[in-house]
Amino acid sequence: MLPMDPTLAARTLTASTEIATAALSGQDPDTVLHLVVRAAAELAEADLGLVMTGSDDGSLTVEAAHGARGTDPVGLVLSPRSSAARVARGGVPIVADDVTTDPRTSPYVPRELSTYGPFAAAPFGTRESRLGALTVYRRRGAKPFTNGTVEVLTAFAAQAGLVLVLAEGRNARERVGLYEERERIARDLHDVIIQRLYAAGMQLDLLSRRPTRKLAKPDATRLADAVDQLDAAIADVRAVVRALRNPDPEPAADLADSVRAEVATARELLGFDPTFELTGDLSDVPPHIADHTRAALRESLSNIVRHAGALRVAVHLRRHGPTLRLTVADDGCGIPQGVTQRGLKNLHERADQAGGHCTVRSSPRSGTTVTWEVPIT
Repeated sequence: MLPMDPTLAARTLTASTEIATAALSGQDPDTVLHLVVRAAAELAEADLGLVMTGSDDGSLTVEAAHGARGTDPVGLVLSPRSSAARVARGGVPIVADDVTTDPRTSPYVPRELSTYGPFAAAPFGTRESRLGALTVYRRRGAKPFTNGTVEVLTAFAAQAGLVLVLAEGRNARERVGLYEERERIARDLHDVIIQRLYAAGMQLDLLSRRPTRKLAKPDATRLADAVDQLDAAIADVRAVVRALRNPDPEPAADLADSVRAEVATARELLGFDPTFELTGDLSDVPPHIADHTRAALRESLSNIVRHAGALRVAVHLRRHGPTLRLTVADDGCGIPQGVTQRGLKNLHERADQAGGHCTVRSSPRSGTTVTWEVPIT
């Protein structure tokens, strides 16, 4: 191997440093790939540079290009039998004076690359994690790539590939750390903050209904408003918890589990086990319907905890054909006179937004039954 030209060595080091800085600082992968392919084309004095990544079937897909004229080759798929694909799998570089006539390369040259002649390809990645191939081309009739140039290209492709592998590992560790931190915050919010808000709301509500402590109407109104604000705060905290645990829309299949979790939370506050029945398949319930259903159940159980004085609570979620029906029944005192109707209004509004309806039957003798029904669309 001939010693590398000092100027070329300095340019290679500068390019590698730029790529390492970009990759390890978390820049967009597409941006990093464009830095890689631009540097490769400039170091090899090529008219075209391509970065290709491998697929499970052995084919290669062009992810980034530099110097292309006319048709953009990004997205181009090369056969698993192409020379670039063989380089990616075998880890051995290849050079050809003319990519369209050399018997090793010509059978699988795509039309988009048929105007080029001199060609070189180097494996991109590491021995343990082969990402694909880095290829360079010159216009037909131009001087071929020298062995020295191919050695530079191969060394650069290995360095750039290693940087990307390390960056991906670092990013994966950072994602794990972020998820763990999000889960810790969500757990603290759910297990501590929400419970305290519930307890404060129940105490305020009980205080407002004690006959021995008759409040003036303005004070009673302010107290009711405070309870409403606590309800809103609980809803907001729950939304934050869901967002922390599920930054992407929650899959419909999780609806059953989240409903069970809501019932379990109510059990802690009621002091007894509500009965829970689930009927039908919830796997294809759209996310927005699932969100409305969770909120309707949460509102219904919250009303029972704060107002009903119930000894028995039954929750039934039923999927029947194109309809989802939630029924929450208790044997409490019914909806007391003067109790804010905000919670009931939310139930009706959510049902309307989902294209369904909500009915509430309540009396001091039979308790309260909420039936919340929406189409699954």
